[in-house]
Amino acid sequence: MSYVEVPGAKVPIRMWTDPAKVEDVAMQQLRNVATLPWIKGLAVMPDVHFGKGATVGSVIAMHGAVCPAAVGVDIGCGMSAVKTSLTANDLPGDLTRLRSKIEQAIPVGRGMHDEPVDPGRLHGLAPTDWDDFWQRFDGVADAVKFRQERATKQMGTLGAGNHFVEFCLDEAGSVWLMLHSGSRNIGNELAAFHIGEAQKLPHNQDLIDRDLAVFVTDTPQMAAYRNDLFWAQEYAKHNRAIMMALFQDVVRKEFKKAGVTFEPVISCHHNYVAEERYDGMDLLVTRKGAIRAGSGDFGIIPGSMGTGSYIVKGLGNEKSFNSASHGAGRKMSRNAARKRFSTKDLEEQTRGVECRKDSGVVDEIPGAYKPIEKVIDQQRDLVEVVAKLKQVICVKG
Repeated sequence: MSYVEVPGAKVPIRMWTDPAKVEDVAMQQLRNVATLPWIKGLAVMPDVHFGKGATVGSVIAMHGAVCPAAVGVDIGCGMSAVKTSLTANDLPGDLTRLRSKIEQAIPVGRGMHDEPVDPGRLHGLAPTDWDDFWQRFDGVADAVKFRQERATKQMGTLGAGNHFVEFCLDEAGSVWLMLHSGSRNIGNELAAFHIGEAQKLPHNQDLIDRDLAVFVTDTPQMAAYRNDLFWAQEYAKHNRAIMMALFQDVVRKEFKKAGVTFEPVISCHHNYVAEERYDGMDLLVTRKGAIRAGSGDFGIIPGSMGTGSYIVKGLGNEKSFNSASHGAGRKMSRNAARKRFSTKDLEEQTRGVECRKDSGVVDEIPGAYKPIEKVIDQQRDLVEVVAKLKQVICVKG
């Protein structure tokens, strides 16, 4: 489909989904965003659903301002995927050992490494000035300085919720490695700190929703936020790169005889801010639950722990600010999913996938998400499908 345009206070709301199918609270959030004085455009992805301040699945373009709640509390959260030389024929009949090895290599949930990972010992990592990155931690908000040791040990860890590490097969039988994570606790704490700081500022006192508080250009508060935001986005990118390198090491060891090789890694943020230019104007584009889909940009759109995922290539549609959805999107809250589904339902909906099937992940059941095929179909003018993947192993925190 192309987009549907819904009137908004300052800008029209361009929606790549049926507005009638969007929950009322999410539609109200979109209308609230469209009232912001600094807004220049609002694009809504087919995975849209209610979030804190701004909906998940929204792309907000502003001039001279940025809203930290519209970035999401997991700054820089995103996806990485890589195609391997392995095929389905190389896999053992029982995938339990492989899942266990992945969980041993990559801490999940609230877990962290006993000691910070030395990226110099890992295969396949692009050269990074690691010392410079950590030295820049001295410049982030004082409120999180005491978290440095924890942040170094959480680098290369998964987290919980909808984050995952997966072993997948494409339709030709090739094996892909895929993972989803962000800036861990340090990104969350930076986001919470800056949202609180923004809410205190005088220009935000009359906003329709205090969670939409913004920082404006040429102020010390904006400079401090941008510094911390871009550092956290870099943390998230490094976190996924280290996890992927650890994941690849597991695969190399488990499939030594096959002599595994890997294609270049595809990686994309889906909770972040970028400086981009549209209609001759420099804008700050916030993607919360959305990926960049500029012409030729590779992206990853996952489904859920029991359904397919898609590798896509952007078509460069400026009406969406060169964006696409970040996943299937939830159709019910975590609490609603826990009330609606049982562990038996989870077992049925994840049949054929080596994964957790206990009550701790019932809120991640496929039935709590929108159908990924429909979400992809609604954005055919935003991306083209490069590969469809189906997981055979899914590791969750």
